[in-house]
Amino acid sequence: MNNTTMGTKDVKVDVLIIGAGPSGCVASAYLNGQGLKVKVVEKSTFPRFVIGESLLPRCMEHFEEVGLLDALKSGGFEIKNGARFLRDDIVCNFDFSDKHTKGWDWTWQVPRADFDNILAKEIKKMGVDLSFEHEVVDVNIDDEGISTTTINDGEGNPYKVEAKFIIDSSGYGRVLPRLLGLDKPSSIPEHSSIFGHVKDINRPEGEEGTMITFDVLDKDTWFWVIPFSNGDTSLGFVGTNEFIDSFEGDTSERLKTMFKHSDYYYERFKDAPLLFEPKSIRNYSKAVTKFYGKGFALTGNSAEFLDPVFSSGVTFATESALLSSKLITRQFKGEMVDWEVEYSDYIKAGVDVFATYVKEWYTGNLQTLFFHRPENPEVKRQICAVLAGYVWDETNPFVTKHKRIIKTLAHLINMEKEKTN
Repeated sequence: MNNTTMGTKDVKVDVLIIGAGPSGCVASAYLNGQGLKVKVVEKSTFPRFVIGESLLPRCMEHFEEVGLLDALKSGGFEIKNGARFLRDDIVCNFDFSDKHTKGWDWTWQVPRADFDNILAKEIKKMGVDLSFEHEVVDVNIDDEGISTTTINDGEGNPYKVEAKFIIDSSGYGRVLPRLLGLDKPSSIPEHSSIFGHVKDINRPEGEEGTMITFDVLDKDTWFWVIPFSNGDTSLGFVGTNEFIDSFEGDTSERLKTMFKHSDYYYERFKDAPLLFEPKSIRNYSKAVTKFYGKGFALTGNSAEFLDPVFSSGVTFATESALLSSKLITRQFKGEMVDWEVEYSDYIKAGVDVFATYVKEWYTGNLQTLFFHRPENPEVKRQICAVLAGYVWDETNPFVTKHKRIIKTLAHLINMEKEKTN
């Protein structure tokens, strides 16, 4: 143990979870169900705004397995059956029911303030000890993996939590990477984003009004449209730092000027009232030197934060949360766990697939496959499975050969174009 003495307000638990987003809730629901003593600390108070509003079908399995799905269904969120990509006059529409890998064929697009609040309330109903406005300020982990974490409560009073294991589900807050010096540069190209919510006053009837769409303005610049069931819509621009910096004014003025770059959506959103001052994130892709250590594991965006173009954030968060919780449970039962192979290698494999798709998006190679006509139905089904979050399916060549297949096919398409021109 550390030389830290425990005070009267201090607590001892099996597992301390940092963050009450989808990752922290999935982990705590699973561990609580296994009879472990869990404490969840969350720096903010819910409901709170956070980005990551477009889910993937894969994460539905995680919510279902830990008993959170029924509560989420009561939220009445907008159903997401696929995703649409637009470029010039070409439409690439992915349908999750027509994909290579078996699994869920729908998910949701959600205002995360409401979605995360439902999850947090549900884990409290399950009996999980969850404290809002409690911020981790220091962590000491001894040679046995026993940690003593200093936390400030809502009034700024410090207390300590002794835990046999820590799961860092702090997302973009990246608590343990900061405190333990685990950050490293991302290999994803540097991009920035400006995004906000509008009252969607000109929303068309039917599918056109509710479909999640990525409007591709050029190789590096795209615009997301994520309609919610409450009548609001999330809008965001992603581009190079130079593109984002080329607009003047505050974030509201910049976002409104950016709307003009979308021929398809300008009329729909030009008069839409912004619901809050839009947010801006610069150079958002992040990486870490390791995914776990003695007595701790990093999940979701606290490990790797990828570009949002394929909406992978929540799925990685819940995948890694559930897997780490299962491994912790086995370890507590006295079983041997190979964290390198069973956790790090597994999660990295999925991250690497999505990272390839992000990189090849910005090289233009993946966009070549999306917008090539005529479409190849089998290729499209295999890519669709990846976009649905099934990035561990080794029967899919677009998973197993991800490092070269996109590049190779794009090269063949471009050679064919040159022949015909």
